[in-house]
Amino acid sequence: MDGRDWGKFLVPYEQAVEELKVKLKSMRVEMKKREEYSPIEFVTGRVKRVSSILEKAKRLNVPMEKLEEGIEDIAGIRIMCQFVADIEQMADLIRARKDMKVLYEKDYIRNNKPSGYRSYHIIVEYPVQTALGMKVILAEIQLRTLAMNFWATIEHSLSYKFQGNLPEHIRDRLSKAAEAAFRLDEEMSQIRSEIVEAQKLFENQSALISQVLNDIQQLYFYNRAKEAQQFQNRFSELWGGKDDPWSLRELSEQIQAALLLARKEHMS
Repeated sequence: MDGRDWGKFLVPYEQAVEELKVKLKSMRVEMKKREEYSPIEFVTGRVKRVSSILEKAKRLNVPMEKLEEGIEDIAGIRIMCQFVADIEQMADLIRARKDMKVLYEKDYIRNNKPSGYRSYHIIVEYPVQTALGMKVILAEIQLRTLAMNFWATIEHSLSYKFQGNLPEHIRDRLSKAAEAAFRLDEEMSQIRSEIVEAQKLFENQSALISQVLNDIQQLYFYNRAKEAQQFQNRFSELWGGKDDPWSLRELSEQIQAALLLARKEHMS
């Protein structure tokens, strides 16, 4: 231990993780609002614990004064994707960003580790504006499918329990599980278009229902209680009967027409 103030040392990394999480989550929201397909399912991040930094520095023979250059994943971001193809798209989006610089990439999907670990790692330089000025730090962005992440999370927990020395029977089981997770990803990729279309239909239906209910509430605001109640009853009939998106859309258009008229009368 070199007596450094670890709290101060980690401040820019903590800031970088929070900024990157916000930026990447905002990217997902923006793409959804543009009605584009988003390769991001969800985003997490963490700053490496001091004990983990020291253990890795010892394992890699990184001197204490070289931690900032020698340990590239003190700041870590993980982006979960639904499909392997999404990982490729997400990597392209990261390469195109101007607020970070890609240094190099590690493809553990095409070249998985002997343990079965699969993921795509991108090491970036990211500038952080601190109270003391601009500081450029290293950060690691991991891209995984949900299946890859499930396996990696279990493997990490077991490795921690056995301090990296997994019993042979557990290693064999994990290896088989890794192949099963990879086959799951391959199978899901074969029906990717159908899955994406189904999810889009569900999202559109949910948005339409929210709009109908909000518009009915607006009619109450304009003292159109009787009309609002009639629309509410018709919505309840549609909701309790057979799923009919066309009838629901027609109802929505009628409510919006009534709401437009109510607003005009309110303004006059």
